[in-house]
Formats: sequence, C-alpha cells, structure tokens
Amino acid sequence: MIEELPKLPAMDDIRKLLRLESEEGRIWMDEERMILVRSSEMRALRRELIDSLGVQRAKGLLIRMGYIAGQQDADTARKLRPDASAFDAFSVGPQAHMITGQVKVSPVKLELDELTGEFHGIFKWENSFEVEVFLAEYGKSYEPVCWSQIGYASGYTSRFVGRQILFRELSCAGCGEQHCLIEGRPAEQWEDAEDLLRYYQPDRIADQLFELQSQVTCLRETLTADQNFGDLVGCSPKFLQVRELLARAAESRVTVLLLGETGVGKDMFAKALHQCSPRADKPFVAVNCAAIPNDLIEAELFGVEKGAFTGADRSREGRFERANGGTLFLDEVGELSPQAQAALLRVLQENELERLGDTRTRKVDVRLVAATNDDLQKAVSKGSFRADLLYRLNVFTVTVPPLRERIDDLAELIPHFIAKYSALHGKQVLGTTDRAMDLLRAYHWPGNIRELANMIERGIILAGNGGCIEAAHLFPHLREQEQQSTGIMPGSLDQLLEQGFDIVCWEQALMNRALEKSGGNVSRAARLLGLSRATLDYRLKKAGIVPKANDA
Repeated sequence: MIEELPKLPAMDDIRKLLRLESEEGRIWMDEERMILVRSSEMRALRRELIDSLGVQRAKGLLIRMGYIAGQQDADTARKLRPDASAFDAFSVGPQAHMITGQVKVSPVKLELDELTGEFHGIFKWENSFEVEVFLAEYGKSYEPVCWSQIGYASGYTSRFVGRQILFRELSCAGCGEQHCLIEGRPAEQWEDAEDLLRYYQPDRIADQLFELQSQVTCLRETLTADQNFGDLVGCSPKFLQVRELLARAAESRVTVLLLGETGVGKDMFAKALHQCSPRADKPFVAVNCAAIPNDLIEAELFGVEKGAFTGADRSREGRFERANGGTLFLDEVGELSPQAQAALLRVLQENELERLGDTRTRKVDVRLVAATNDDLQKAVSKGSFRADLLYRLNVFTVTVPPLRERIDDLAELIPHFIAKYSALHGKQVLGTTDRAMDLLRAYHWPGNIRELANMIERGIILAGNGGCIEAAHLFPHLREQEQQSTGIMPGSLDQLLEQGFDIVCWEQALMNRALEKSGGNVSRAARLLGLSRATLDYRLKKAGIVPKANDA
C-alpha cells in the first residue's frame, strides 16, 4: 500500500526507449512506431469526429483509442522496471504521457495494493494538449474534454492492476478551471459505472458498419467463389499471377510442374490445385522423392507384389494406386533414379503401371503435379534426368516466387500463422509489434515461407499470453547485437560498479577527451558524444569546463 507519495522517478529509462531514425523517417518508442502529430491536425480530427459522429460518439471513440495506448504502455512498464517499487513501476504510465507531449502529470494521491488489486488514485494534469485543441476550436466547454487522456489512464491502470479501473475528470481546464484533476477507482465503486463503461464499448454505429461490411464480404465471396483458390494466402501481384495460372490448370487434368526455391510452399500450391479441381473429393497423395532411398522409390510409387524381393512378404499398393482418381504430388522429382524415371514416363504415356515383381498391368487415373528446386534442363544436359520425361512434365510450368519477391503478402501470412500457432500452443497473441513487422519486411528470407512459419511459431512460444510478438522473439541475436553495438557489455558494467565507479568524473573525462579529439570544436565534440550542441554546452557549463575562445 502506497501512502506518502515520493517524487516521480527519473525518466532516463523511458527516454532511452525513444529513438529517432531521421534518415529513415521513423520514430520508435521501444517496439512501437510513433509519429509526431501537430496539434492543428488533432484539432482538425476532433472537429471532423464531432461534426460527423456527434459529441458523445466522438468522445467514446477517442476514449477507446487512448485506452488501447494505455494498455500497451502498461506492458512496457512491467518490462522496463521489473524490480522497481510499485510507485516507480506505475509511474511509467504518467511519465510516458508526459514524454510524448500529452500532459504534465503530478500525483496527488495513490493507494495501490498489487496483492489485492485495490486502487485509488488522484492526479493533477497541467498543459493538457486536448484542452488546448478544444479551446482553440470551440472555446470553454460545459463538460470535461480530455477524452483520449482519460481513456489512456483507464487502460493503463486496468492492465497494470489487473482489474477494470475507470478514471474520470473531477475538474477540467477546458471548463475554465486552473488545471485538470482526475480520479481513478475500480469500476464497481463508481455509482454511475454503467454510464462510464458505455464509452469503452464499441459504438453502435461502428457495429452497424461492421455488419454491413460483413454482408458485403459474404456477397462478394458468393459472387466470386470461383476466384478463390484453396487455403492459399496472399495479395501481391506475383502471388495472384501464380494463383490465376493454377486456377486455369485446375479444371483440366494437365500435368503441372511447379518450380521454385526450397520453402516457397510448392506443396501448398499443389494441394490448392487439387482442392479446386474436379478431383477434390478424391485422394491427394504427396511423395517427397528425396526422402526415399533409390532402391525403394519404385516400390513406393508403383507398388510391390509378394516375393518381389527379400522382405516383400505381402503385396501392397504404391502411391499411384492410392491416388487413383485423385492427384499425386511428386516433390523433388529431380531426385528420381533412372529406373523410376522410366517407369514414371510409362505411366504418364499409357496411364498404366506394373507393380514390382508382377507381370500384370493396372490402369490408373491420376493427375500428376511435380515440383523441384533444381534446374531440370541442366540435369538433362548432364544426363541425370530424361529429356523425354521432362517434356511430359513440362506441359504446364508454374514458377512460385520466393517470399522476398512477395513481401506484401506478409500482411496476410503473418496473421494466418499467428492464428494457426496460437491455437496449436493454446495461447492468445495479439500480433506483432511495429518494430517486429518492420524487421520482418526488411529481412531477405532465405528459407521463404517455411522459415516464416517457424519464426512465427517461435514468437508465439516466447510472447506473453495476451501480448505481442516482439522483434527479439523473432530475431534472438538482436539484443546481443544491440548491446555489442554500444561497446558496453553487462560484464564490464558490473566490473565498473564493483570498482567504485564515479559517473561524474567519467562524464567530465569523456567531455574533455571529446574536445581534445575534435580540436576544441564544441559542435564536433557533441557529435562524437552523440549529443546535441545545446546539451553539451549545458553539461560543460554544469561541470565548470570552459572551452577555449576558438572552441565554438
């Protein structure tokens, strides 16, 4: 239980989360991408919302937006200050509100019991940006106007405490008061909790829009069902081109040869081709030719009669017979032995086969889909693959593009795999952080779709239940690289602390050395230290270091 309120802790740890990538046009707050928004833009947005939706619906929308942001910052707070006191850990929220330019926060009262979940807090707000934009547009209000900030406080505290906490403005500078004063309690302790909670529920007009959207989607699916193609996921031009080619081939029984790098999902395209063909209700049999020894591949494909060879103690069907009436998918077809190639050619020409050790021929009706990541033309030149078999397979060739050439498909592939592996591992993961998505889009994907699926599954396992997949969950070497890039490892920090580290002396020594290396130029020294000129000037003055007259 917190009774006497100490001062808010230093915000250096939060400032370090804020990173500007000016050259790339990006700003980051930990894993989340941020943007600088002008108050004039927010004023225009609020005006449009009020004019379009009315005051109450606009208020609810902005409250819900703030609520979501607050929940995300509560997750950051626990991670940023895991060993801090309850007050210091909780202060991340108010301080994040301050560092992003929303409002100045001063705690007045805070009762927080993490064991029981009890909470009562009163905070003073000054310099509220929502007050400023409202007064500039409408003048003095008859009711509090800090809508998104109230939503933020409620969302942050609810996630931090682990129960529904609602804040309300007791007074608001937008109504002519000197400052804003907010109070937060568990929802059930407010007499008008039902009225307050109404703003946190999805708006009825939004429900109506979603319902209309759902109806349009269903209608579109009904009208364009013939354009859908199995369970394939993607929206990029190259993906859609491949899907269109396979859709055209699906209606016939033409042999299809799928080309592409390892891991691009040739097996999924083959399965989709089968599912969208007239043979969809018949068997789909897949064979990885590279996984079966050469001396067994013929028996696997074409079957074997009892006594055909040592160990053949019974007759059994091969994969062709099992796939009769349906589709046979031969992956890594370039790995077939010369004998298997000859037998396969006969099946393609005559639609019949002989089991090993048998003299009878059996008719089969099989649609063949083959796949390889090899250059079969080169294999023909080397004599390792039959030219006449290639001509039979090469009737309808489709090249599946690598993932790096269809990066736009990540927008659909990632949610697909998150849903799949969340269900598999019994977890609820909301998605990826902005930074994680940025790194996924920049990655070169040597392992293609298979690598993406494995990476997302790893992220699901490492992410917290109800949280998001972070960059370090997907790229485990990332944190180590970031530490190494600073030149400071945890071990060396421990050593400095154990030796009685004096940060003031080190700061002065670094500034003096930077001035020496820069020839006395303060601006150049600031760049060496990663500071602005103004910041270095301030620190030099504070340390009593006076640069020479020509240092400027």
